[in-house]
Amino acid sequence: MQRTVFERVKRSVPARQSFRAPGRVNLIGEHTDYNDGFVMPAAIDLHTEVIIQARDDRKLVISSDTFPDPVEFDLDEANPIARHHWSDYVRGVAVMLERAGYRLRGADLCIRSDVPIGSGLSSSAALEVATAYALLEIAGVTIAPVELAQLCEQAENDFVGMRCGIMDQFVSCLGRAGTALMLDCRSLDYRLLPLPEDVRLVICNTMVKHELGQSEYNARRAACEAAVRRFAKSMPNVRALRDVTLADFERHRTELDDTIFKRCRHVISENERVIKAAAALEENNLMAFGELMAESHRSLRDDYEVSCAELDTMVDLANQVEGVYGARMTGGGFGGCTINLVKAECVAEFKRDVARRYEQTTGIAPRIYVCFSADGAAAL
Repeated sequence: MQRTVFERVKRSVPARQSFRAPGRVNLIGEHTDYNDGFVMPAAIDLHTEVIIQARDDRKLVISSDTFPDPVEFDLDEANPIARHHWSDYVRGVAVMLERAGYRLRGADLCIRSDVPIGSGLSSSAALEVATAYALLEIAGVTIAPVELAQLCEQAENDFVGMRCGIMDQFVSCLGRAGTALMLDCRSLDYRLLPLPEDVRLVICNTMVKHELGQSEYNARRAACEAAVRRFAKSMPNVRALRDVTLADFERHRTELDDTIFKRCRHVISENERVIKAAAALEENNLMAFGELMAESHRSLRDDYEVSCAELDTMVDLANQVEGVYGARMTGGGFGGCTINLVKAECVAEFKRDVARRYEQTTGIAPRIYVCFSADGAAAL
């Protein structure tokens, strides 16, 4: 069997170093991170791995098992800009690290990932975080994981142009096996919540990704920011939708047009659901947790309007299978994946029934991943 580029590189030069960062699934708390709110992701055992070897110049040369052509750029290039290419995630990390005062070395990087691209499992953050660890290691620099996550978020926001929040990069750095991570996206305080050993994180990939995803994601964020400006006129303490209570929202709802009203209602109610979900996990009350997941999906479908027919079908089918505590879309939306909390002994039946019925309904064969929560990024 012919080896991949990554396998040949890994075998050829023992001095190379390898770094791995996980993807993530968000259990609850969708589109709240960029509103300074609460989220509850878990790092998963799907990873991006970066092999790196230092060069004597200041060039980064990147190859990947997923994309055929190597990419090269110079760390000393003046005013680097995105090329609208997958390598922008790598380049953006390098740019942000240098702007933060960390002088990097040139390097050859080879990348492999089993995090599915465009599925809502944060393949981009896994790539950013693994790249950052690799570049810092060969530069002889150590920084705190929280700062590393923030710089990777800046790379995706300011260089790539995807206005994400901190959640994905944070959990890719700081996730722990056997737990979900509840994060306050304003203070960056977090706590680890135990996941029951007899429950599996089953991720169903709808295998669709509608083209409007990135533009509509940015439009949702703009709507939230417009709402904050309106609330702040009468409530000066409001800096983000995180600061608006449901009571405040009801009192000022006539000041909002219908679309912004619905966007706000999702974010404000979703923050409350995350807090309730954390309490449910701590009490091992998975039935209550599942009910909150169902409420979250309805809110994302009806108020934030980021679901789609395929996601709704997948959630409906999951809820008909025995042993499912909860199901909802996960990620930015407009396709991608659902997350399902399933009793371990019911997983085989779940995979069989949901895959068969989804394909019968949509004509699309899904991919289903049975995942465990995983540790954050590390050297191998």
